[in-house]
Amino acid sequence: MLEQLQGANVGLSIATKSDLILRDLDLLKSFENVRVSFSINTLDENFKNDMDDAVSIKRRLKAMKTLYDEGIRTTCFISPIFPEITDVPSIINKTKDYCNLIWLENLNLRGDYKSTILNYIKENYPDLFPLYDLTYNKKDRGYWKSLNNELKEYCENQGLLYLRDDDSIMHPFDEPPIVVNYFYHEEITKTAKRRNNRHH
Repeated sequence: MLEQLQGANVGLSIATKSDLILRDLDLLKSFENVRVSFSINTLDENFKNDMDDAVSIKRRLKAMKTLYDEGIRTTCFISPIFPEITDVPSIINKTKDYCNLIWLENLNLRGDYKSTILNYIKENYPDLFPLYDLTYNKKDRGYWKSLNNELKEYCENQGLLYLRDDDSIMHPFDEPPIVVNYFYHEEITKTAKRRNNRHH
């Protein structure tokens, strides 16, 4: 696909959990507008292995740095954030020197996935289950509001721009990354649905 797109005036945004993308490094460098995002929601390889079968976090971080060093814009997609398990400040601190953008997205539980994750938490992190029960069964958003305030303060102390639901700013390549909070995307979806309903 990248070969077919060469010469076309397109913007590319590629999301991955793999370092296989390094195979196409020369192709990627041939595009003027390209961004590669890596999903990283933990620095704990054991927790990563419980959640997916993709390459290690260490390999993802190395691939991100390689692309950034070659002048390709990179995004650290911290998603999904597991309450009290995902250490967001540590991931930001680990990646902020070789990414241009950091996305934050909270864990959303729907369908069969909800019971699977809640059972996993109950079995592996029993002390956290009351928080997950409150957040996902009783629909309490207190944790996300608290984390939002914590991360806003953290980013201010780190000199990082912290935004909500907006990654449209294109800043110079060598500036620190912009951190974008998508904790409230459910509200965006509801707003979009209301807007679409008004148009029909």
